[in-house]
Amino acid sequence: MVTIKDVARETGVSVTTVSHVVNKTRYVKPQTIERVKAMIAELGYQPSGIAQALKANRTFTLGMIITNSTNPFFTEVMRGVEATCNDQGYSLILCHSGDEMQKLVGYLKTLMSKRIDGLVVMTTNANQGFFNRLHQVRRIPVVAIDAMPSAVDCVVNDDSALGGRIAGDFLIGRGFRRLACIAGPPNHPRSIERVGGFKSALAASGLDPHTLVTVPSDLTIGDGYRAMTQLLRDRRTWPEAIFAGNDLLAMGALCAIHEHGLSVPDDISVIGYDDIELASYTAPPLTTIRQPAFDIGAKAVDLVIQFLEKGEALPRLQTFPPILVERRSVGHAKA
Repeated sequence: MVTIKDVARETGVSVTTVSHVVNKTRYVKPQTIERVKAMIAELGYQPSGIAQALKANRTFTLGMIITNSTNPFFTEVMRGVEATCNDQGYSLILCHSGDEMQKLVGYLKTLMSKRIDGLVVMTTNANQGFFNRLHQVRRIPVVAIDAMPSAVDCVVNDDSALGGRIAGDFLIGRGFRRLACIAGPPNHPRSIERVGGFKSALAASGLDPHTLVTVPSDLTIGDGYRAMTQLLRDRRTWPEAIFAGNDLLAMGALCAIHEHGLSVPDDISVIGYDDIELASYTAPPLTTIRQPAFDIGAKAVDLVIQFLEKGEALPRLQTFPPILVERRSVGHAKA
């Protein structure tokens, strides 16, 4: 087995220098670092993770608690988290709690017992009790995704209010006036912001935002179908266009519209949110608001690592601007 002494001998430097290169514990000339790294790669030397952790008083391990992973959007966020951990030399412990408070608290205790260096939490409906627990975790950096900025010290999100505004401006620009919204749960932070942004577009165009018909949901395809069916009960009040709080809701709405013998976008237009991969393959392909899921996950990890390795302060809120992705599910209002 290749040892650190072998690397030092073949590179022509001391064992101490190799150790400093591996553990990043002291300044070493850039050219020396490159020589050492090249020899490590050539010889296939694998530093002991346990030894590194003991020397640095760190485990180079991050934890992630996921409260909902059924939406493909969250899968893409997790890809960003995992890829960035891998690129930066960190291990990742992933815990899926399913929004159950007992599991949330249990996983938090487990992760702390594993001596993780930092924590990323991707919440959907986690209650304030869980966030109160997070506030007690002071010895490690904590970054939350899909949470209100007041929940923890650092939150990474898309600008959902802007996304809602973009969706509203787009539909109004197409001439639609009878609008409806299939939203998330009433207390869901992203849903509140998206609906708020959508209503701001109505107000800016001279429409009364209080007339917007909003149906809450649990953000699933099935609830999108149920909500759309509810909106289609009375032909006299059929909306011209639907703003769905995520792409899964939009897909459920498309199904309900088709089952009622109606056409999208000829009879009713639909715009979603997230731009998951499946949005390109619905019938018709879904116009939606894209939020950069991979980048959101990657940024959350990057902020944790920058705090750990450079002492950079965590920002209260880091947002990404959403953009409109126009496909074929939104038409024009009939004259």
